Amino acid sequence: MDLTKYTHSCVRIEDDNDRRLVIDPGSFSEVAEALEGVNDVLITHQHADHLDVEAVKQVAASNADLKIWGPKDVIDQLSNAAEFEGRLTAVGAGQSFVAGGLQVRTFGGQHALIHSSIPVVQNVAYLIGDAIYHPGDSYTVPNAQVEALLVPLNAPWAKVAEAMDFTIAVRAPRAFQVHDALLTDTGKGFYGAQLKRVGELYGVTEYSQLETRQRVGL
Repeated sequence: MDLTKYTHSCVRIEDDNDRRLVIDPGSFSEVAEALEGVNDVLITHQHADHLDVEAVKQVAASNADLKIWGPKDVIDQLSNAAEFEGRLTAVGAGQSFVAGGLQVRTFGGQHALIHSSIPVVQNVAYLIGDAIYHPGDSYTVPNAQVEALLVPLNAPWAKVAEAMDFTIAVRAPRAFQVHDALLTDTGKGFYGAQLKRVGELYGVTEYSQLETRQRVGL
């Protein structure tokens, strides 16, 4: 199974059997490029940096096979667009289904708290092929073994100590960063160094920093 990281939280997952899907094609990401040749899209939550509605609409208009899974509030939002008619499936935590030919399990259910004045939206975390875990905007620890963890590196709702604790708790052999578009290269290096250090300290996780469009085999 291969993972390609795009800007921010968008990732493409595929294998040698032509099974593939994309998670969180958001407004900071290279949406059309990430979705090229892909028919199945998973959305963790409704925020624009994880779902660029207009960009995904354009792809849907040219790809009649495009299908989307996401929390109910995301599906409700998209259901108003004719481009998505008959292509939407609402999912919540504790489900299992197949998307892009790959087994998907769901966890969580709620976005991390940003501030008491900001409403909390639904957030679904995805475990793909019992291997790659994308938590969306949360540090939800799954009750499952994970081979490769995607760690939100920086966010209005997060701090580096939480990212470190999340990495320790999941105990995946490998980890890579997502949710990093708001950081400078210096910031990415600093935050990444902390995750690398704590992974080595506990002797569990090998953390690696990915560049945009970098593809790694798992």
